Amino acid sequence: MSYQSVDKLQNALSENIFHYAKDKKKASGRALGTIVEIITYYLIKSWNLNSSTSIERGLEEYGNPEISHNVEYSLHPILNKYEIFLPKTGKSLTANSLLKELEKQEIELDKFTKKNNTLLSIHDIIRNACTIGISDHSYLIATLDSETSKIYKIKIIEQSHKAYSMFECKRVGVEEGNKKGPQTIEKAKQGAYVARTISSLQKIRIDTGELYGILYKDKKTYTKPYTDLLNELIFSKDNELLEKFILTIGIVSNHGNWFTSENQNKELKVLAQSYDWLIFLTDNGLSQFIELLILKPSKEYLPIKEAFIASYTATKKRNRFTKVQMDKKADELLQKFFIENKKKIENWFNIISPAGKTIAELKIELNELKNKNWKKIL
Repeated sequence: MSYQSVDKLQNALSENIFHYAKDKKKASGRALGTIVEIITYYLIKSWNLNSSTSIERGLEEYGNPEISHNVEYSLHPILNKYEIFLPKTGKSLTANSLLKELEKQEIELDKFTKKNNTLLSIHDIIRNACTIGISDHSYLIATLDSETSKIYKIKIIEQSHKAYSMFECKRVGVEEGNKKGPQTIEKAKQGAYVARTISSLQKIRIDTGELYGILYKDKKTYTKPYTDLLNELIFSKDNELLEKFILTIGIVSNHGNWFTSENQNKELKVLAQSYDWLIFLTDNGLSQFIELLILKPSKEYLPIKEAFIASYTATKKRNRFTKVQMDKKADELLQKFFIENKKKIENWFNIISPAGKTIAELKIELNELKNKNWKKIL
């Protein structure tokens, strides 16, 4: 690795990409946060969870629906799947055009309120997990599945409002001359609060310090050591237990504040005991992504660097490198990179909690939840 720390990597971005900015270190720090979100998103896609994914969805607190919290990514039960085909006309793929084509299949759409989002713009920018309709209990999500020289194939997914898992990304930078970012503990507390309040599985400690889980079932409370109860719930066939359970996953990255997965500071410990899974994106992983795809890409991956620069140049016209809006060619290449390098990319991450578990076990749990009979459960 050319850069021994993320701090040095951030300095390289500051000098090579953000030299125009008044505070180039801060600008590169914000970009690093976006990159962590994008790595997380394409990791989820590489696990074949794209059809379940929503972005920046508000999830209600368990037992307290008056309060909801937006999370980076949430995974939702799939209620229905449709396919449509549209000709390439040079025009944008708008929600209106997609819904009109879907109506030809005699699908009842009256319950949905149309959202004025664009799946693919005339500038070749894709809207990831593009919401085109919302009903009282579900969302209609459009994704660009494939294309020929003349035709787009588009998947329309009806997702339940209820999520079965969520991902949040936390990263805090350190300003020059400071040992610690002033917002570190606040971001940790914010993430911990959301992780602890949106699922039916709650956490308590007993006087010995051991962490227990507690559930409300059959008008009674049900408690066990936390990891035992979490495992029991994920693999349960009990509809009542599953109905309001959400597996919470935090992705954290280092920049001075978080230390490492082995050398945890206070804030990291707060997050580790709040999320069901806390995953650490290593400096090496973040550096490899940036070096291979942004700073020193091969000719094949040059469109990713171009999309990144176009989003952050002083004269930018529109974003084309974010978790929501992504340059179409960059999207294709990112998917290719993550699929072809899946094992290497999974090794970019360390599991902080649950202790002793692996990425492979997380994938098993997510697939177990994904494949539940949600139509019956809900």
